[in-house]
Amino acid sequence: MMFSLLKRLETPVFIAYAAITCVAIASNKLHAQEASIVMASTTSTEQSGLFPYLLPEFKKATGISVKVVALGTGQALDAARRGDADLVFVHDKAAEEKFVAEGYSLKRLDVMYNDFVLVGPAADPAAVKGRGIVEALQKIAASGAPYLSRGDKSGTNAAELRYWAQAGFADAKDGAGAKAKGWRECGCGMGPALNIAASSSAYVLTDRGTWLSFKNRQDFSVLVEGDKRLFNQYGVMVVNPAKHPHVKLQAAQKFMDWVTAPAGQAVIAGYKIGGEQLFFPNALK
Repeated sequence: MMFSLLKRLETPVFIAYAAITCVAIASNKLHAQEASIVMASTTSTEQSGLFPYLLPEFKKATGISVKVVALGTGQALDAARRGDADLVFVHDKAAEEKFVAEGYSLKRLDVMYNDFVLVGPAADPAAVKGRGIVEALQKIAASGAPYLSRGDKSGTNAAELRYWAQAGFADAKDGAGAKAKGWRECGCGMGPALNIAASSSAYVLTDRGTWLSFKNRQDFSVLVEGDKRLFNQYGVMVVNPAKHPHVKLQAAQKFMDWVTAPAGQAVIAGYKIGGEQLFFPNALK
């Protein structure tokens, strides 16, 4: 009987069946792998609550789940350079264009925008309320009022350093440290930065989305807004598989296609807190 069973296992039909089964198992494993991707993104998109709202809709449309690694934009791009992410969703256009120029992605697309705002204590010791961002920072420096910097190479940190440079401090950290003794930096995400600023009555630059979702406001309010320099653009890029062959190109490309198409753009537009829209889609401009 054992000999008969062995002979049957050697038949062409059985061998072909076994081969098909192995291919099917391998295909299922590959599909399972492709059904999940890693996205390096900013703390603002995560802490504003956008991704918990957006990503389930993407999974519903495609079956692909997205694991978010929330970092400052600079750190998110570095993670992608190392091959630790399949795509990036960040907000420092100059750094993103450099990422593409270096060959780490073949294309960058606009997705959405909001704006930065300068928040601080209602008492406003530096008298910045209603001013432009550059004049506001100059007044903070002159008054010695405390200012909290992200100090984490994020998109927000890049923006605040740019504004400080426009205010006359080529190196914001050294300039503010010398002339505005209240300069501090936390090396942290937007949510923790807001908590620290609120507890120490320090001015801080934040994206509006994180501010709207922030609960521990105490006596803080928006003091500077509406300056065209405070525009905050977000972009998405798929990591180039020529740099990292293990990148899940097809699944990552599906996210990029979906989030910049009418379906994804509509989901972004629909995300609101207290009736106020946090992000404004502009991929279809």
